[in-house]
Amino acid sequence: MRLKTILLLLCFALSQSGNAHAQSNSKDQPQGDLSVLQTDVTAIQAEQQQIITRLDELKQLLQVNSRAATPGAMPGPQPPSTLDIRGEQFEGGSAARVALIEYSDFECPFCGGYERETSPQIFDNYIKTGKVKLYYRDLPLSMHPHALQAARAARCAGEQDKYWEMHDSLFARQNALSDPALLDRAKTLGLDTQKFGECFSSDRYRDDIQKSLAEAQKLGIQGTPTFFIGTIDSNGDVVNITKRINGAHPYADFQPALDEVLNSNSQQAVSGH
Repeated sequence: MRLKTILLLLCFALSQSGNAHAQSNSKDQPQGDLSVLQTDVTAIQAEQQQIITRLDELKQLLQVNSRAATPGAMPGPQPPSTLDIRGEQFEGGSAARVALIEYSDFECPFCGGYERETSPQIFDNYIKTGKVKLYYRDLPLSMHPHALQAARAARCAGEQDKYWEMHDSLFARQNALSDPALLDRAKTLGLDTQKFGECFSSDRYRDDIQKSLAEAQKLGIQGTPTFFIGTIDSNGDVVNITKRINGAHPYADFQPALDEVLNSNSQQAVSGH
């Protein structure tokens, strides 16, 4: 019901957007001022396109939830048995034996909500304390025109050891992901802008991101964000997946899932000795 209400509100906003601008033009704009009128028309189109994009995303989420709630519906895809993390960068303590793998999109509003509301609590209680390693994997959706370039910007920043700083900055301001805005971010983060610009203007990391996207499709991931939780093997190269979480759930949903895997791993470690 909550999603349906949001959809109705967005539809209403879409219908009212043009009306509001039209009324403003009739009162404030002089007749025959075509340049000002064109500017207003362009602004209206941009606003409506943003609303349409949000509507499409919410419709997709509503359809997924509706299928899940249908009696007799097929269960969702099961988590893979293992995921290879060899050589991937992570956030958290190197000794942590539990991994949280996140497939996400820098332009996805649901991902942004998770990063701003849920992720800080997970970071404080599990990542910063050295209990869990966080692995971020790119899944830029085709409906988001700036997602791929934002993912590349984060990886280019990683060349100067600023990957996570860029990651956080991108999610903090999802409405500013144009190429010029990404270059400005590099400057704000104190990066060598020449080196960053050389990386960003090339095709570097494009293939790596496409590989991540292809793997997500093989895993049956249908939306962002999607998470996998599991234990890391003794070599530190493979995660044995035990749980999958689809969507931007609140912290209250992640906490028991992470605690269960942590407790199971601790018991296995004790029995192993």
